[in-house]
Amino acid sequence: MAASLALAMPGAARLPPQVDAVASPADRYRALFEAVQMRRLFADGKAFVDAVPRRPVARIMADYRARRDWSDEALKAFVLANFEVPDDDPPAVRPIQGPTRPLTQHIRALWDTLARPPVVPVPGSSALRFDGRHVVPGGRFREIYYWDSYFTMLGLKVDGRRDLIEGMIDGFVGLVGRHGHVPNGARSYYLSRSQPPFLYAMMDLSDAAAPAVLGRRLDALIAEHGYWMRGGRTVRMPDGAVLNRYWDDRETPRDESWREDVLTARSSGRPAKTVYRDLRAGAESGWDFSSRWLADGRTLATIDTTAIVPVDLNSLLFGMEQAIARRCAALKRPCAEPFAARADARRRAVERWLWNEAEGRYGDFDTSTRAIRPGVTAATAYPLFARLATPARAARVAVTIESKLIAPGGLRTTLVETGQQWDAPNGWAPLQWVAADGLANYGEDRRARRIAAAWVATVRRGYASSGKLVEKYDVEAVRPGGGGEYPLQDGFGWTNGVTQAMIARWNLRD
Repeated sequence: MAASLALAMPGAARLPPQVDAVASPADRYRALFEAVQMRRLFADGKAFVDAVPRRPVARIMADYRARRDWSDEALKAFVLANFEVPDDDPPAVRPIQGPTRPLTQHIRALWDTLARPPVVPVPGSSALRFDGRHVVPGGRFREIYYWDSYFTMLGLKVDGRRDLIEGMIDGFVGLVGRHGHVPNGARSYYLSRSQPPFLYAMMDLSDAAAPAVLGRRLDALIAEHGYWMRGGRTVRMPDGAVLNRYWDDRETPRDESWREDVLTARSSGRPAKTVYRDLRAGAESGWDFSSRWLADGRTLATIDTTAIVPVDLNSLLFGMEQAIARRCAALKRPCAEPFAARADARRRAVERWLWNEAEGRYGDFDTSTRAIRPGVTAATAYPLFARLATPARAARVAVTIESKLIAPGGLRTTLVETGQQWDAPNGWAPLQWVAADGLANYGEDRRARRIAAAWVATVRRGYASSGKLVEKYDVEAVRPGGGGEYPLQDGFGWTNGVTQAMIARWNLRD
């Protein structure tokens, strides 16, 4: 490659006004925050960052600074006296006698259990305003999350919950209006990053037809696209084409995993700020964490997410650009042609730089080695989901998926066991849907149904033994999954949504 690889310049795009600038807990509580997190006063680092102050923050901090010799016991007592702290030890999945109702009925009943009213934040808390009634994932995930919500909505659509679908879309549009993008989740400590951009796909699930509503939603999509095309999230490829990477605007430990990130950086032998940004970018990807982002393919301390041009993100941005072009045309706005051209340019760049001809798969481009990273992963299905792939390449990917990624219990995430939760042997609901739907887009109905049937059988087996649905499953042993930074969570929004949608689409009822 003769041309040098360089970061694309952000150009003349201007940042949107930050109407609701909200401090993160680390910024607001500083020394108190660091002491609580580094001493691990709570088992889950997310507990304190989700806490709500019981009195004005200035008075709490004045009382904290007035004393210097805080023991762990005294500091925890001080925090509990001054904050409402959520349960930091969510219960693990425990076997019960068995389910009391069919799986589809159980999921249908869970929507109201997981539904939350619009959020009006308490002063001093990390919660962000969210305008619509919405569904949270469950467990420690007490707030709405970005990419989770699309897969949750698939089940809501099957069950006729238009109220929740519209509330969630309107809430996300409101976040874009206030912050310029949809953050990772509706918390102040998530504002410096986003997640895989599925907002355009959510809008396709809506029945809204009023021109004013469609206009507001198009404005939000255009603003979100602008967010992704600014600054550190863009990469210029060797031929001058511009693609995107995951990023985070901050280079500090994540508020919700502060201690873990500090220890990872210390063990890395690398500049701490570099490690922190790569950890944060990995969190933006939704695959937190995976061998996809590890320079040595196994060790978290080698994480280099920002060196990777990922196929999933660029496929979704292609889908977003096509959706904007369609919506511009429908509303007779002059933006249809420019966004269609952007989509075409991105398609060409993905096909050139993110395709591995020898292995018949799409992958992630490593800007350090100037080659696609080794190892097939479930991300290879994204160009099929976004309808970006040519039929010939989609056919080759279908063979690769069937021969490499389909396990007894569903689609494998990767083929590597690292102990990270987005690696083997785990399978995740969103990837099951992306792969099955993507294969179906290209007429690969048998393979799509095979993934759906295996996944639904895995979820049914877990439900029969525990009465619960969980966030991830071991698709090799066909049981609840493991690994990662926190205990297995139940609830669980996207598992409910994908399972319900697969049962309906592929007629997988008992």
